[in-house]
Amino acid sequence: MTKLREIPESIKEWERVSAHSHITGLGLHGIKAKPVADGMVGQTEAREAAGLVVKLIKEGKFGGRAVLIVGPPGTGKTALAQAIARELGKDVPFVHLAASEIFSTDIRKTEFLTQTLRKAIGARIHEIRKVYEGVVKELEIEKAPHPYNPYQQIPVSAKIKIATKDESKKLSMDQSFAIQILQQGIENGDVVQIDPEIGRIVKLGKSEESLKEKSYDLTSEKVVPVPKGEVLKEKEFVYPVTLHSLDLAFARRAESDIFNLFFGGRESKEIDAEIRQQVDEYIKNLVEEGKCELLPGVIFIDEVSMLDIETFAFLNRAMEQELSPIMIFATNRGMTTVRGTDIVSPHGIPLDLLDRLLIINTKPYSREEIKEILKIRAEKEKIKLEDEALEYLTDIGERTSLRHAIQLMAPAYEVAKENKREKIAKEDLVFVEERFVDVKRSVEYMKSIEERFLK
Repeated sequence: MTKLREIPESIKEWERVSAHSHITGLGLHGIKAKPVADGMVGQTEAREAAGLVVKLIKEGKFGGRAVLIVGPPGTGKTALAQAIARELGKDVPFVHLAASEIFSTDIRKTEFLTQTLRKAIGARIHEIRKVYEGVVKELEIEKAPHPYNPYQQIPVSAKIKIATKDESKKLSMDQSFAIQILQQGIENGDVVQIDPEIGRIVKLGKSEESLKEKSYDLTSEKVVPVPKGEVLKEKEFVYPVTLHSLDLAFARRAESDIFNLFFGGRESKEIDAEIRQQVDEYIKNLVEEGKCELLPGVIFIDEVSMLDIETFAFLNRAMEQELSPIMIFATNRGMTTVRGTDIVSPHGIPLDLLDRLLIINTKPYSREEIKEILKIRAEKEKIKLEDEALEYLTDIGERTSLRHAIQLMAPAYEVAKENKREKIAKEDLVFVEERFVDVKRSVEYMKSIEERFLK
């Protein structure tokens, strides 16, 4: 029997607030950026440029191009890339990759990049299936002795009567359905959905009518209305997937052939080109039949100056392919050597690839923008600050960096709670600032004592 008890306030659901969880879009009105909107603050010109990129993508005029976001650390390059993905719509994949990750895998670089690119290409598959749906009115499960243990009973078949508000049907089922019924604890009054094609029965929840009959005020189960119309009906199911997840599914199916069943086969981390070709053909056919829509996602590669010449050549070619995600690169470097060559190039990117890029600059935030971002982060992290504390934290962000100021909020809130305060006071920030130093103070400290270690 389900028990109900109050949860003490000391026990809370674990929650993680990521660095950019507050970003919901670019915050544009037409092609003009609002000062503060959708979690974005400032960077007006960069956001307007990103808005034009989104328009080009939606109109199908962005093929063979990519975006390069250039700016100092902590100026919202990652936030801008995520905002572009949010603007492109629901279910659009966003893959964040640091350039250094490419060189730390145990598979070939080209294979790793191919898998990453296909993770950033989504597909929304629409499938219309015939299913039985209704509330269980009668249920009978036939059992028989276990073939190896006569004292144990096992289900062998089932008979079920399900009904909607307009119709009812009685169905006979084999052993697999009977086992599923027992596993899910299906009983009279439950609303179920039966897919005869794939042999699956799913319990959707308790019907509203059954709860009224039993006079329950509370239940731990999901309550659903009794379906209308016919018991056997056509329903549309939508499955959002990525090309990489389909690659893995097709690869597993290929590996389960008769040879591998008898002689064993090792699972490979790399996927054959033939498998990917089959997936592409499968998706292409579904698109032509109107059963699928492609969702070109966003792949965001940070630290792009760390990529080598081979990787740049691969990405350059990948942009020209028919199925390619939107590539966004980011860097805070100026003139630097292209890795793997002796060539010095802007941002460490070969010139032939630079010609394909639309470059967006992000600028350091002003004092008012820093203050507004701190307010948004505090609200997202459910932290309250006194006005004086907010001004002092803004001073810290202006003097050191925005990231350092944001980092100090959480420990300062813990200090405030120890001091029996609901809001962070200035003295709480002073306390944590003395204990968590910024980079400049850390370097100055090491310089002051380095003579003791280095002669």
